[in-house]
Amino acid sequence: MTPPCAMTPEMTLGIDFGTTNTVVAMTGADGAVAVLRFAAPDGDLTAFRSTLSFQIHEDADGVAERVVEAGPWAIDAYVEDPLDTRFIQSFKTFAASPAFTETVIDNRRYGFEDLLSSFLLRLRQRGGPAMSVLPARVIVGRPVTFAGGSDEQLALDRYETAFARMGFTDIRYAYEPVGAAFFFARQLTTAATVLVADFGGGTSDFSIVRFEPSSSGLRSTALARAGVGVAGDAFDYRIIDQLVSPELGKGGEYRSFEKVLPIPQRYYAAFARWDQLALLRASRDMKDIRDIARNALQPERLCRLIEVLDDNHGYALYQAVSRLKMDLSRDEVATFCFEAGTIRIETPVARSDFEGWIAPELAAIERAVDQAIATSHLEPHQIDRIFLTGGSSFVPAVRDIFRRRFEPNRIETGGEFESIAVGLALIGREPELKLWTERRGADRSSSPVTGSFSSEVV
Repeated sequence: MTPPCAMTPEMTLGIDFGTTNTVVAMTGADGAVAVLRFAAPDGDLTAFRSTLSFQIHEDADGVAERVVEAGPWAIDAYVEDPLDTRFIQSFKTFAASPAFTETVIDNRRYGFEDLLSSFLLRLRQRGGPAMSVLPARVIVGRPVTFAGGSDEQLALDRYETAFARMGFTDIRYAYEPVGAAFFFARQLTTAATVLVADFGGGTSDFSIVRFEPSSSGLRSTALARAGVGVAGDAFDYRIIDQLVSPELGKGGEYRSFEKVLPIPQRYYAAFARWDQLALLRASRDMKDIRDIARNALQPERLCRLIEVLDDNHGYALYQAVSRLKMDLSRDEVATFCFEAGTIRIETPVARSDFEGWIAPELAAIERAVDQAIATSHLEPHQIDRIFLTGGSSFVPAVRDIFRRRFEPNRIETGGEFESIAVGLALIGREPELKLWTERRGADRSSSPVTGSFSSEVV
């Protein structure tokens, strides 16, 4: 691997490593920011899926070699050969979990830092010439609250190991909503207090920042932050649990000797992530599912479940879920349609029903928003601008949380998938980096409180 060269401090990589997607941006010597594009099989993209696949292939001489892929290439490998492919997605949710120590893939042990290293290496290789030589400095986004675990220091230590392996010598971490604030601040010309809401796949994060004009640009003060470990992935699972799982047997019953028993609910927990379905097929539960199907009161539903598992329809299912979410963000009523093999599930869905399904997640997000406002010691009318970013910011019920608190003309959206990475890259140009970032080790600063945007940023 070619080590990063000694470039000027202005050349910085910003990486928004997300639960669902990863986006990379780089500032050049002139201060301009470019979002990296990847030449994927279905066309160029900037949002690189945070996925990994591991396969064992034999070369022409019959020698086995491990093939690792990431992003859309990992998805393609898994869809083509699910049983012989170890597929991993949403692995960011393991970062802060002490319970996750390692996973074994083809008799090799992988800790979280090994998975992240493998992902970053493939991302770099797929980035082409733009990532052939990396700058020394990288600003890595981190959520306010890590999903799936409570040990944020463990998560950052794991990040540090993985990014150091890439050859970076100046590794810094910034809160993801603060990165989005830097992106948004480029359009500000007057003093403003801004609430930034970032909705990812696994977390929803909020930050309140005060911007004021100064001789060097905009003087900025971080007033509050809050976060919660629920977001778009939880919305997906609610849709499947309501629309799909009942059609696959959930809630049904089967006969066992002289008794009528409920079908075990654990079979449907795997639908929280579509890649887990192949693992369910390979588990001992699969034999039990086939036995139960023969004695089910509604056997046709269990047969659908078996077909979904046998024929690897999980990815197609989650694509159907994504389409429904997009349609309901635009229309009051939309049709959920999942077609795969002999299975066809089609039903109209009212936006109000969807909002009822995700009510627990909406309540958790709402509490986090209120916590950020309360911590800032401001009243809602004292917050001038509200910037919503991230995929789930399109969901009307999510936007309504802010419409109930703020006047609609103060709420703005934009850069739903690129704002954080761009903002992180801009942070790397700041003269007082310690005010906005933290480092691991001896010179690690305390949590950033205040700072100023240089004139190049605004």
